[in-house]
Amino acid sequence: MSRHLALDGAQAIAEAMRQINPDVVAAYPITPQTEIVQKFSTFVADGLVDTEFITVESEHSAMSACVGAAAAGARVMTATSSAGLALMWEILYVAASNRLPIVMPVVNRALSAPINIHCDHSDSMGARDAGWIQLFSETAQEAYDNAIQAPRIAEHPDVLLPVMVCQDGFITSHGLERIDALEDDQVRQFVGTLQPHMPLLDLEHPVTYGPLDFYDYYFEHKRQQVEAMRHAGPVILEVAEEFARLSGRRYGYFEPYRLDDAEVAVVVLNSTAGTARVVVDRLRKEGIKAGVLKLRVFRPFPVQELAEALRHVRVVGVMDRSDSFGAMGGPVFIETCAAFYTQRHPALVKNFVYGLGGRDTTPDQIEAAFRDLVQIGETGQIGELVTYLGVR
Repeated sequence: MSRHLALDGAQAIAEAMRQINPDVVAAYPITPQTEIVQKFSTFVADGLVDTEFITVESEHSAMSACVGAAAAGARVMTATSSAGLALMWEILYVAASNRLPIVMPVVNRALSAPINIHCDHSDSMGARDAGWIQLFSETAQEAYDNAIQAPRIAEHPDVLLPVMVCQDGFITSHGLERIDALEDDQVRQFVGTLQPHMPLLDLEHPVTYGPLDFYDYYFEHKRQQVEAMRHAGPVILEVAEEFARLSGRRYGYFEPYRLDDAEVAVVVLNSTAGTARVVVDRLRKEGIKAGVLKLRVFRPFPVQELAEALRHVRVVGVMDRSDSFGAMGGPVFIETCAAFYTQRHPALVKNFVYGLGGRDTTPDQIEAAFRDLVQIGETGQIGELVTYLGVR
């Protein structure tokens, strides 16, 4: 059972939050995320949720309040973008290292300088090693669905890690779509009641939070985080399967498109996947066997599954909406190359950096990338490892 709503991506996240009804939301406004917490605050004011809404003076304070509330045993959510996420940096690590299942929608926006309010993925990619699970959303519908699945993933006893739910700033966050929303009771039954793990306020079972952790135990605690992230992979699939039975919408680590017989393919995140599919259809009419793999789960990175899905593809282009300065390419490219190397994948791989600071990425640019891959397949020569699509 579902309801058809006309919502943009930010409103869709706020609607999911209303249905989840978290105990605490601590947040600070920042473009283009502001609409999420602004809309959710109206639900609080109208008495539609039981949430304690905490207005704070900065994003650093927002995440600090979330850490305290989650440690106390509350179900906690917040949201941010760009410089707001960067200001949280220290506390992102605290949240993950204390194994606190906080859920945070991130509306992707470029980091300064120069100041820019439009979309790229430099914010969430900058935080890729902070210990958070990262889910990416192509559409407002997928952002809504990911937000509902996120608490179940975060709170699973084998995981207990925070989750970012990412979507493209303005492109999906402010783009109106039809959303098939579940009924409130369906969401609340699916999400269930939080069973806090070692809450700070359980006076019968006292615990210590925030201890000094030197070389005697710090290494072991980091190793436990590695295991938690490893456990997250199967849990993400389990939750997705249960969500599919409820909603009819199926998710995995990624979504392939016309990939079964593809000879060239691109790996891409978020909204650009839709444009890439249009280009694939155009190229297929010319007889070019092109395909797309839209990555949904970036952390934990699905090393074996991604390599296997692309095993038969001769040339792979990896599209990054962020760069990794001083590295050999963008973050998704580096991860994909590492996955191929460890899984002995024979494909030739090239990186395409695109859309920085909200620069439009057109079908013609993506088609040029595919034709580059075709030429690589014919010559066996990659040439420049990284191409910057649409840069003047």
